[in-house]
Amino acid sequence: MAAHAGFVHDTADVAPSATIAEGSKVWHYAQVRENANIGANCVIGRGAYVGTGVEVGENCKIQNYALVYEPARLARGVFIGPAVVLTNDHFPRAINADGSPKSADDWEPVGVDIHEGASIGASATCIAPVTIGRWALVGSGAVVVKDVPDFALVVGSPARRVGWVGTAGHPLQRRADELWECPVTGSLYREVAPDALVEVENQ
Repeated sequence: MAAHAGFVHDTADVAPSATIAEGSKVWHYAQVRENANIGANCVIGRGAYVGTGVEVGENCKIQNYALVYEPARLARGVFIGPAVVLTNDHFPRAINADGSPKSADDWEPVGVDIHEGASIGASATCIAPVTIGRWALVGSGAVVVKDVPDFALVVGSPARRVGWVGTAGHPLQRRADELWECPVTGSLYREVAPDALVEVENQ
């Protein structure tokens, strides 16, 4: 039996084999399935679902009624907005072609991989398999069907890049050819390809 070092509300349904690290909180009516691993200082909001074996890094927030289906992986500092859905099936069906009910043996789950610091806005849907890059921002209601680059700001259905964001989460402003600046921190970023941005070191 795994240890639940964090706080688990009385109404939450947390499997004994799940791990809830110190400082984390699982709130009203949330469900954390078998062998899920919730890192330190995370918040799992009301009615959220975390699937079997899902990995959640430290300092993540999974807001109310978000659905994080296995085998999703969230790196540290990831934000999942209210009612977000991370899917796990290429070709969803309730039954097989012969009419028999589908079972766990009739399909292979695929996951959403979200890298450090990325944020998924409210009611967005990420269609697995897909990777969300570091510090990227997926706008509310977006439908993500392809990988999102680091620092990208994507919106719409299907989601498309409309700009860049820095680690502070604010849209970057173009300062000069290939250079972008955060209006909050002053940090600089360089566009090294049409869909690739990197932080400028030694500013």
